[in-house]
Amino acid sequence: MHAFITGGSSGIGAATALAYARAGARVTITYNTGPDRAAEVVKRIEEVGGEATAVHLDLEDHATIAPAAAQAGPVDALVLNAVRWGTIMPNSMDFEDVPAAEWTAALHANVVGNALLVQAVLPGMRRSGFGRIVFVSSGAAEEGRPGPGPYGTAKMALHGMARALAWEAGGDGILVNVAVAGLTITEAERPVTQEALDRIAARTPSRRLSTADDMAALIHFLGSAANRNVTGEFVRDGSNAGRSSHAG
Repeated sequence: MHAFITGGSSGIGAATALAYARAGARVTITYNTGPDRAAEVVKRIEEVGGEATAVHLDLEDHATIAPAAAQAGPVDALVLNAVRWGTIMPNSMDFEDVPAAEWTAALHANVVGNALLVQAVLPGMRRSGFGRIVFVSSGAAEEGRPGPGPYGTAKMALHGMARALAWEAGGDGILVNVAVAGLTITEAERPVTQEALDRIAARTPSRRLSTADDMAALIHFLGSAANRNVTGEFVRDGSNAGRSSHAG
């Protein structure tokens, strides 16, 4: 299997790349601004006996999408993890003050950019009669969160794209799903106190927050041959299962 994972230089993307490699897949990851971090992920994959390549892709620069797909070549699994977070932080601005440019940028990158990448790899999947596509989304798409909404709106658009693709490509052996992350513990520093993390964890069924490896295991299952016929679904990990973690 050849897995193509966008945003694979850190966090959930890097963990997913390692999960595929440990399962014997050849891996291509993309990076935007972190070539050194991407090289480190490739090195880690090679250290566990895997084969990996890193290519540049910027969802905001659509001209980079087709070349990245061409460098990767035919793929069996596509994990759409890369994201444009946006420049406006939650609670920093009222909805009515969000500039049109921020809405346009969020949709241009996170929706149109991902659609163009799917278009680039889909013909090869159709020819092979096999494909797995996994969109990585967020609880912010379903439940919202305080503050401006371009990020959550763009993520929810991916849910509609996945459902359409599941119907449109299913007859060619291609399964399409969304892995919906809640608050996930990664190596990145978060401006959240341990007390706040504990409160959020207490509102989940498992009473703990997922790690990047937990999300990677979910994504890998949905995007592997082990997934025989799950398609068009929005699968929430344990951190997100409690829902509305920002409330209260």
